[in-house]
Amino acid sequence: MRNIRLSIEYDGTAYRGWQRQPNGPSIQGTLEEAIGKMTGETVAVIGAGRTDSGVHALGQVANFRTETRIPAENLHKGLNSILPPDIAVRDVADADPSFHARYDARRKVYFYRMIHRPWRPALLRNYAWHLRGSLSLPRMEEGASLFIGTLDFTSFCATQCDTRGRTRTVFRSFLTSGGDGEIRYTIEADGFLRHMVRNLVGTLVEIGRGRFSPGDIPEILDARDRRRAGATAPSQGLFLKEVIYE
Repeated sequence: MRNIRLSIEYDGTAYRGWQRQPNGPSIQGTLEEAIGKMTGETVAVIGAGRTDSGVHALGQVANFRTETRIPAENLHKGLNSILPPDIAVRDVADADPSFHARYDARRKVYFYRMIHRPWRPALLRNYAWHLRGSLSLPRMEEGASLFIGTLDFTSFCATQCDTRGRTRTVFRSFLTSGGDGEIRYTIEADGFLRHMVRNLVGTLVEIGRGRFSPGDIPEILDARDRRRAGATAPSQGLFLKEVIYE
């Protein structure tokens, strides 16, 4: 039995997220169907992270077990010929039998893309959150820096989140700005709660708009109450950039 490791990028616009769903297309289900066509087997693809509906990935990692003798190089070519154009396999390799894409991951890097300008984007409508009005980047940058450390992120977990342990270690949390109004928030951590990044972004935007101040962040964290933080940012601006294994 082989253990195959995949690196994948995808546009999540047309999918109900990574995880297999009974009522709509998913990234996991689409990959499993394509692999099944090549190998004649029913496989279970394990992803490093379960991205939500509409969320994208540049470096998702997954693995599956198979008895096929098809070389990794041929699997790579074959899968990309079968998969729809909004999912692409970047790399295929035989992995150690013990490798597990989710449990072996040590860190993940996400970024969230915003466009701050008066007129809405057409080409980036599925890949960024459009923001109008006054927005203070220095205040947002100060707020982002306060998420670094080992902290309880209960206030930034989705209301339906059933995760028991909600403490995560954030290694990097910062904003960068570019041309044409683009703002990018990048965060690297040892793990993420459901909607955590989108809730952090929503709170940073409200800091930028003046509803919160950066100094409110410690109080919001200490409250451990989702109602104390900002609104959830829309899904289309979020990208899983990288999964780090050490």
